[in-house]
Amino acid sequence: MELFQDICLIIVGFIALYFGAEWLVKGASEIAIKMGISPLVVGLTVVAFGTSTPELLVCLEANADGHPDVALGNIIGSNICNIALILGIAAVMKPIEIHRQIIRREMPILIAVTMGFIGMLWNGSVSQIEGGVLFLCVVTYVVVSIVQSRKEQGRDDYGEFSAGEVAAVQQSGAKKSAISVVFILVGLGVLKFGSEWLVEGGENVATAMGIEEAIIALFLFAFGTSLPELATSIVAVRKGEGDIITGNAIGSCIFNILAVIGITAMVKPIAQGEIELLDKMVMLGVTVGIFFFMWSRMRLNRIEGVILLVGYAVYCVVRYNIG
Repeated sequence: MELFQDICLIIVGFIALYFGAEWLVKGASEIAIKMGISPLVVGLTVVAFGTSTPELLVCLEANADGHPDVALGNIIGSNICNIALILGIAAVMKPIEIHRQIIRREMPILIAVTMGFIGMLWNGSVSQIEGGVLFLCVVTYVVVSIVQSRKEQGRDDYGEFSAGEVAAVQQSGAKKSAISVVFILVGLGVLKFGSEWLVEGGENVATAMGIEEAIIALFLFAFGTSLPELATSIVAVRKGEGDIITGNAIGSCIFNILAVIGITAMVKPIAQGEIELLDKMVMLGVTVGIFFFMWSRMRLNRIEGVILLVGYAVYCVVRYNIG
């Protein structure tokens, strides 16, 4: 009976994380559009950070409760999931055209950030000072993105917002802005409770079934907290918005390491326990691999999507067997 209750707690936690992130992204995006922030910045910062908020709250909750493997496993697993699973599914559904800036700036940043994160874990933990460095990097990233956005010419697509919706938001009054703020606050509140339920249920299930916390975090939590990215990507595929798919996935990976790990480690150092070298190398491998897939033809085709999905499946099987 208790196991059933814990599974229900996990399911409800996932649902709360999904809707909380959706409301947060909606409110934050509308505020960003109202303030005249460029589409690129909205996609790579506001939306990316919004869809990374479930990871942040799960990591803070888990690390504070003395479960650092859940925090590290959630981020490493989420980044692998964002690239191999989400981009793989999107590419299989429809080949994705890649924006040149993703190749020139975002991917080199993600590769450098991933290597730096792995380097920090070399001594077995991420200290508060290292967390501060990561957080400083994300602040710099956002500031530089905003400065560069002012130099951009023309209009891009504001993600899931149509031209009519963008115009309506830009012309709206204080009441609409107040509603957007309410969406942000309610979204954050729902995310907080969702993360608590997910961590509590996951810990209990792992203990009852004798499964390592690292395995639960690398797969179950990682997939659950990546649901916002998956939902956004499916919508974007249907609309033929390749920039939204890649920008959201890559931007979320950057924020997962810089913001989520940075903030979590600043609150309390994150110790590495049962996270294997394989997990870190797979995260780095899929990051470098997707860069070459994108760079070769400036697109992700269906064959490359299948390769990503098969690779993710193989990793899941191998990691579970050695775990």
